[in-house]
Amino acid sequence: MRAAFVLVALLGLSACTAALPRAPSDAALAAATHSSVPPCPADAGVMDGWDERAPPRRVFGNTWYVGTCGITALLVTSPQGHILIDGATAAAGPAIAANIEALGFDPADIKFILDSHEHADHAGGLAYLQRATGAPVLAREPSVATLERGASDRRDPQFGVLGTFPPVANVQRLRDDQVVRVGELALTAHATPGHAPGSTSWTWRSCEGARCLRMAYADSLSAVSGKQYRFGDHPDDVATFRRSLGVVAALPCDILLTPHPLASDLAARLDGKSPLVDPAGCRRYAEGARANLERRLREERDGTAP
Repeated sequence: MRAAFVLVALLGLSACTAALPRAPSDAALAAATHSSVPPCPADAGVMDGWDERAPPRRVFGNTWYVGTCGITALLVTSPQGHILIDGATAAAGPAIAANIEALGFDPADIKFILDSHEHADHAGGLAYLQRATGAPVLAREPSVATLERGASDRRDPQFGVLGTFPPVANVQRLRDDQVVRVGELALTAHATPGHAPGSTSWTWRSCEGARCLRMAYADSLSAVSGKQYRFGDHPDDVATFRRSLGVVAALPCDILLTPHPLASDLAARLDGKSPLVDPAGCRRYAEGARANLERRLREERDGTAP
């Protein structure tokens, strides 16, 4: 673990001294914002649009949405190099790379690819994007074997219903609270297991001029499972899940982002239909997930769980 941390730190330092990426022009960014990529359907549901390319757009400052209509992928940029968070589905990998290029950024300038959790709808595109960028994938220990295998195991509540995905090579291990640095970027990993064993949330700061905001990519918190898994049969895992909800509620969080954009109403917020900035967003997100977890436990006790 210590060796992995040192390697990450050294790579972060070397990014500062390598040839600096060429920043896209204002014209290129404006063109990408008004790109020919069709807008996502306003009524897309939670299972819709996972593979369909969304128009790339700025979230705030140096944070960009480069994912699909149904699954989030984020690019955080700096003059010294960039960090990509999540890869969506296997089919979406090329769309994410195309969105990065459409914004005027070079995928080769991505220094690290970060993981939220080890499910096919978020990790499926990682292998493609790793090949396209040459960047290592960083993940917490519980995710590593699943990412390298391309399939979950019985530790995951959704084992047996999750699809497989292309295995990921060169996965480097992260510890809880580790900071991943590239130049001026500093993204902090927060262990938030529950939805998946390796679930990880990420926080960082993005600035527009003198205004800086706290960005929080809070991982999925839904208590869903295969039919063979009952949360109530795993009290230690439930206690861990509850602790994770407390971690998410307390994250530094001016702008909440989630792996499923619908979970944080992200499309409407980016369109100005509801507030993008909401310092209470993470707390409400965690409170809603806590209510859902407790309801699931009651349904299991009552025999009405799906």
